[in-house]
Amino acid sequence: MAAVMETVRWIRVCKPEDIPELGARVIRRPGGDIAVFRDAEGECFALLDRCPHKGGPLSQGIVFGDSVACPLHNWTIGLADGQAKAPDVGCAVVFACKVEDGAVYLDADELAHKALDVKAPVAGPVLKAGA
Repeated sequence: MAAVMETVRWIRVCKPEDIPELGARVIRRPGGDIAVFRDAEGECFALLDRCPHKGGPLSQGIVFGDSVACPLHNWTIGLADGQAKAPDVGCAVVFACKVEDGAVYLDADELAHKALDVKAPVAGPVLKAGA
């Protein structure tokens, strides 16, 4: 049986230079905005614009190395995988992102369907499973 190859339909969202170096640009969409980041090497990454801790706007955070610091409580979130750095635990939603021919692209299917039902974190201490 042959494997079915799914093709990704990419949507151009901006040019890399439209994103400040070590900064972000917000892509508005129903269900939650997307923050598109650019690091010092010019590589671009996309995350749901919501910190997994208290829902802070990651697009307003400080980009350093391969991470962004949430502006609310300084959680450090990996740009490539969305993972909070230890000792914090949590994960921001990651969106496929590529730079090609002088443009930044996001996956159209992900933009239309991914993380539309993610609820903002509830204020208060984080409870661990079984607690």
